[in-house]
Amino acid sequence: MAALLLPATLLVLGLLVAPMAMLFRISLNRYDAAQMMQEALTAENYLRALADPYYREVLATTLGVALACTLLALLIGFPPAYWLARMESRWKSLAVILTLFPLLVGNVVRAAGWMALLGRDGAINAALLGAGLIAEPWPMLYTTGAVIAGILAVVAPYMILTLSAVIEGIPRGVEEAAANLGAGPLTAFRRVVLPLALPGVAAGCVLVFILCMNAYATPVLLGGPQFKMMAPAVYDQFVRGTNWPFGAALAFLLLVVTLVLTLIGSTLLAGRSRSR
Repeated sequence: MAALLLPATLLVLGLLVAPMAMLFRISLNRYDAAQMMQEALTAENYLRALADPYYREVLATTLGVALACTLLALLIGFPPAYWLARMESRWKSLAVILTLFPLLVGNVVRAAGWMALLGRDGAINAALLGAGLIAEPWPMLYTTGAVIAGILAVVAPYMILTLSAVIEGIPRGVEEAAANLGAGPLTAFRRVVLPLALPGVAAGCVLVFILCMNAYATPVLLGGPQFKMMAPAVYDQFVRGTNWPFGAALAFLLLVVTLVLTLIGSTLLAGRSRSR
């Protein structure tokens, strides 16, 4: 058994653990304008990131956007996931393919599409102006709402497919039994379907939250230069500022915050599922 696990273990160590260890080691170095990086063992990069109000605001913005997108993805994704799971038509495979289809388009291409829709001269403003509903174009692009909408379009299929896979494993008989005992559709959903679907809710929320915390292209293109999230901030330090130690510290903080919040959320949902 150990021999079978060895290749996978080596692969994880080589592709995940080793780069993370190297990133952490770089974050402990000092930045030097001439040499770019000096060997050291100091936590000053982490202290600077935590003490600087700008980066605290960037982290708070990232958390806010990620939590909002995760909640919206769950609320928006549950009805189509339920419909897809209970679908018995021969067109079910086509519906699954259509759900997967947005994942075939790159994030940059999708963000460009949103820019064409939300821009000052975009399709939405043109339609509203043509209908006489507004007197001047709405500033929809380069806003927090535009970033949330763009990220939500990216992560929604993951939530739908994850929930659908779990709901499909819930027997129809339990819903029918609840209806026979006098429960209405909403009561049956709240007391029967939702508790049994909590493992899918936990898995979908974890996956979507991680993707949202690490979003890069969508915030850059739809949020504009003034809108900052952690992934673009890390890129700026590595590429534009050539401050690798500080960029590595920001990346590791992002990793730790994402991991801690993911573990907390998973533990709470798992505990609630067991209590149910």
